Amino acid sequence: MALKSTIFKANLAIADIDHGYYADHALTLARHPSETDERMMVRLAALALQAHELQDTCRGDGTLAFGAGLSDPDDPDVSLTDFTGRKRLWIEVGQPEDKPLSKAASRADAVVVYAFHHAAEVWWKGIESKLSRLDKLQVWRLPTDAVQQLAQLAERSMQLQATIQEGALTLSSQLGSWHVEPLRWK
Repeated sequence: MALKSTIFKANLAIADIDHGYYADHALTLARHPSETDERMMVRLAALALQAHELQDTCRGDGTLAFGAGLSDPDDPDVSLTDFTGRKRLWIEVGQPEDKPLSKAASRADAVVVYAFHHAAEVWWKGIESKLSRLDKLQVWRLPTDAVQQLAQLAERSMQLQATIQEGALTLSSQLGSWHVEPLRWK
């Protein structure tokens, strides 16, 4: 019998001072049985970091949502779709292969990767030259130790506050606070 995804609910209050974006998001995350709390929370952090695009790119008339993730490798981890159905932003977390990223770049206006695993540097060295031609692609590194701390905020029902200032994200709940400064690789 196949294992089912575990459902997590998050109320996320975003204060993105850098982009002047302030909004509350009621989110549902389906965590695939093989997905870790770390990866799930990185998806949530990626959404918080890119949420300003809802206003900046779509002028508020779009949908920022989690994709099928590990259940469907052809679906982004997070996406921003405008009211016409056009994918404006495609977000992947982890260390995806170059071919799916090329395919994503042909299907969306922008593609963003958030690498977080301890082997991210090895992945990047092996794939960097293959991705150099993708102008629509940004690659960010989240430090492994910070991501391990982030996983401690995971609960089935979460009340989270995200503050983005000077490129850094602070994510807080009653369980504590997590601070990270993403490093841009591409």
